[in-house]
Amino acid sequence: MPSCDPGPGPTCLPTKTFRSYLPRCHRTYSCVHCRAHLAKHDELISKSFQGSHGRAYLFNSVVNVGCGPAEQRLLLTGLHSVADIFCESCKTTLGWKYEQAFETSQKYKEGKYIIEMSHMVKDNGWD
Repeated sequence: MPSCDPGPGPTCLPTKTFRSYLPRCHRTYSCVHCRAHLAKHDELISKSFQGSHGRAYLFNSVVNVGCGPAEQRLLLTGLHSVADIFCESCKTTLGWKYEQAFETSQKYKEGKYIIEMSHMVKDNGWD
């Protein structure tokens, strides 16, 4: 269904539909490319991570994200089994999910998600 009158002038685009919408009362992070909701601020664990292309945030849980196959990678903090994650709406690779950490001190990352800052925008109530 178009989001504006399809008369002469600029082309009307259909309204985007995402799998999950986070409540408007929560501060959220969204995909910078398509504005799909990705995570609530309450799910943020740390802002002190390094992604493949710059700074990244570690989240406890995310929405509207797909997961690729797991593979072993040697990261700054040691060997991990990780799976790339991507936006379900626009298919942009956002970061990765920690599937397994092989060092005891890194076990807290298992099941958590890294999203690079360059792929996120803050939405709802950050004023």
